[in-house]
Amino acid sequence: MARKSSTSVNRKTDIISAAIEVFSEIGYYRATTAQVAERAEISQPYIFKFFSSKEALLVEALEVSWDRIIQSFRQVTETSKAEQLESDLIHAYEEILSLHKHETLLQMQAQTIREPLIRAVMQNGFREVQNMVEEAFRQAGFDKSEERTFLFLARGMLCNISMALDLPELLVK
Repeated sequence: MARKSSTSVNRKTDIISAAIEVFSEIGYYRATTAQVAERAEISQPYIFKFFSSKEALLVEALEVSWDRIIQSFRQVTETSKAEQLESDLIHAYEEILSLHKHETLLQMQAQTIREPLIRAVMQNGFREVQNMVEEAFRQAGFDKSEERTFLFLARGMLCNISMALDLPELLVK
């Protein structure tokens, strides 16, 4: 019985991974659950064993992408010394951009989707990251922690644009 549950969890993860890729490559509105199923190498009806709709699948995919950022930043904020905090957060985000490009592209697209559930997931993700970073900056004794958080997040968005457009000259190091 545990084996079936483990396989089921793995299949759900496979579906989410496939959805992240498909939605980020061709867009949420143009993508179909049939395309996601093909990428996951399953039948389309099997998707609906786990997700009630394409929107529910997108919500889960976005939550996975936000969780990755939040967990990465949480690890940094819990282990970094104050003088290394900002550069460690930057490095952590650069790693996410490098290893999980599709997730970033999906989040960028989701910022323009007006459905209330999608907007709520995006708003909650941004708020949690903003609050975590601001609190870490404050605890580290940074002057103007709110302003520094704003600049950190703005630079992150610029990193997203640079990656999405393959335009590294946008980033000044």
